[in-house]
Amino acid sequence: MSREPCLLVKCSLGFERLVASRIEEVAPWLRAEPSPKGFKGLVLVYGCRDGREDARLVEKTVLEADKVLVIEAHAKAEPWEIANVAASLARGRISPGECFAVRTTRRGRHSFTSIDVNVVVGDAVRRATGACVNLNFPDKVVAVEIIGEDAYIAIYPGSMEWRKMKPGKHPLLPLFRRISVVQMPYLGPLDACRNIGVRVGREVQNFEVRELVVAPAGAVDARQLMEFIAGVLEGIESRFEIQVKSYHRRPWKVPVLVQDIHQLVRERRSEAIIVMEPEGEYVTRVAEDLWRLIRSSKRVNVLVGAREGIPLGVYRHADLVIDIAPGITLSTDYAAASALMAIATVVHDRMGELL
Repeated sequence: MSREPCLLVKCSLGFERLVASRIEEVAPWLRAEPSPKGFKGLVLVYGCRDGREDARLVEKTVLEADKVLVIEAHAKAEPWEIANVAASLARGRISPGECFAVRTTRRGRHSFTSIDVNVVVGDAVRRATGACVNLNFPDKVVAVEIIGEDAYIAIYPGSMEWRKMKPGKHPLLPLFRRISVVQMPYLGPLDACRNIGVRVGREVQNFEVRELVVAPAGAVDARQLMEFIAGVLEGIESRFEIQVKSYHRRPWKVPVLVQDIHQLVRERRSEAIIVMEPEGEYVTRVAEDLWRLIRSSKRVNVLVGAREGIPLGVYRHADLVIDIAPGITLSTDYAAASALMAIATVVHDRMGELL
């Protein structure tokens, strides 16, 4: 059996022994080493008969294996040595008409960073193959997996990468930044008002809509309304704090207004007004009308009810009345999010016209 590993399997932390055991069960000729050198989330596999066939077998039978790489070369964990080995491997594997990217994952302490390796290896592969670099949508990926003092190199098609954004998918933030969610307040027991408010606040902040308007119909109990609004503000703040920490951009903090729903409709009568209620047409049937409203409007007002629905008189002044779940009564805390997702789903393929 070869002393060099032939496969590198990535898995969730804590699954290393399970994955190793399962690999040896389905392929008895293989030996699997969980957590090599103490690094979790990895399994090194030795003794392949055919690296690609064995990799396909592991992918097919070991559900806990998140990613299986066929190790095609081994080098000492030094950037220039890795670059020379990777360039030699790439000749004949990456053509001049293709684009590639280098992905380096480094484990252990070194005098260099993963970015350092990406730069050096990328330049060496580019010179060796004549191919161009495309970090977002490469035809081929040169993977460099560094484990302590060892570097393992693999080349695989870019189509194997799971990416959040790819050609044909459009970001929806420009859409949501046009939408004003007009939410009737949930009124009732004080603790329920607060809890529902928190959930509504987190929802609208999650989508980063243009604004949230809390819109009661006429006179309402002040204490109940206060608790609902306090919950909304709490929910927005809690979600915003998470977004600030995790996003690579500065998130939009949703402003909150309060206005009687009848007066809002009067004031915004020249703007797009969409009512989300079960009496409306199913959303896919009005997709074209919905898109025309969004495309031609600087602000789209989406009206969402609570325990009481949108007043019927408002229907006459709405551009559209839409049902998104026929036969199902959506709870107040999910209504706004459901409306936004339904709208986004039916107009997504046209979003390129807004960008």
